[in-house]
Amino acid sequence: MCRAPSSPRHRCQGGVTQALAGGRNSFLGLTDEGHHIADHYKSLQSGELGIGFALTLAEHMLGSRFPDHSVTIVPADTALRAGWALTSRDKGEKVKYRYRPHYFAEVWRPGEPSLVIPLACKGNHSDSATSAEQLASASAHAEAVHIGPWNETPGLLFSTQLPTDGGTMTVHALQAPGSRGRLSPAEGREANLNAPPFQSNVMPDIHPPTEGLVAPEPVRGCHVQAKDYDWFQESLAHTTAAGLMAFTGSGHATARHLTDRQGHKRFTGLEHAASMSIRDAAHVLFGNEYVGTDHVFRLNGPRVEAFSGVDAEVFRLLARGDVEEYRALVHASRRVRPRLTFDKDWGGPVSVHADGSVLALRLLPWQDEEPRPGAPR
Repeated sequence: MCRAPSSPRHRCQGGVTQALAGGRNSFLGLTDEGHHIADHYKSLQSGELGIGFALTLAEHMLGSRFPDHSVTIVPADTALRAGWALTSRDKGEKVKYRYRPHYFAEVWRPGEPSLVIPLACKGNHSDSATSAEQLASASAHAEAVHIGPWNETPGLLFSTQLPTDGGTMTVHALQAPGSRGRLSPAEGREANLNAPPFQSNVMPDIHPPTEGLVAPEPVRGCHVQAKDYDWFQESLAHTTAAGLMAFTGSGHATARHLTDRQGHKRFTGLEHAASMSIRDAAHVLFGNEYVGTDHVFRLNGPRVEAFSGVDAEVFRLLARGDVEEYRALVHASRRVRPRLTFDKDWGGPVSVHADGSVLALRLLPWQDEEPRPGAPR
């Protein structure tokens, strides 16, 4: 099941279910339906699947490299809008550069500064030569954000190759080395993740080091300098919290973790019963209570119910703005919480992520019965 951090996740899961086939003893490849979709929506399908596999691989790689830390995937555009005006619609001085990382990987442990790695994710239905071109262009996206000194930010670049000629799927990856990216704050400026989200107005452009008495021309992009490390770590944590709350359907709980430029006002009109005593949807899965919202859609004809939500305690913490306690909770349970299996009580597959989110699918009942004469179909 796809665990992309964007909402709603059930759309991504449905697309992967229909587009790919494989097993423990075989390689993944496109299904007949996957080939049909590729014929009509080639760029869209390869892009979405490329993102899903790239983020899964990045999370796995970094989790193995930093086993004592948690790894969170954060949408870069949303996070950066807390400090920069990225488009003509955003208020403030514009960055005037269209390339940006697609995501950040935040490697973190409670009470310590995070390591932040820009990610660029692409996909194609062609061959390895196309993937090589995509990796080259992906570097422009990753290099558009510098964290700390010039040219010392690590990065991960991905191109997922999904051939339509019967070949197997391949994820090509490159690591850009870098010794920085760690948000070690200046003395006396520790990050406070429970502070309300703050909209900064960081000057655009990346500044190369001065050579002698001559200051080089700035390069277009976003530069997170040491004086902003504490703010940026807070912004990443709030952006992650907002994504989780959006996954439950709670407008007000989402809005409390966003600045105006990130979309705070967009969510304040969408209230959801789960933030009050009456919940929109709640289910017990594997013995744990989850709150969220239900969706119904068709998957090749049959109607499917999807429940998206988060652990009830996670919701309570983030709805009241306690990001510090939330991170302590999910970090402590990161080894035991993730599950991907069939829940017979629910009646379908359930995926529980380390961040406390859940996605559950099941067929709606009574679909095999013949409709009564005159009954609407």
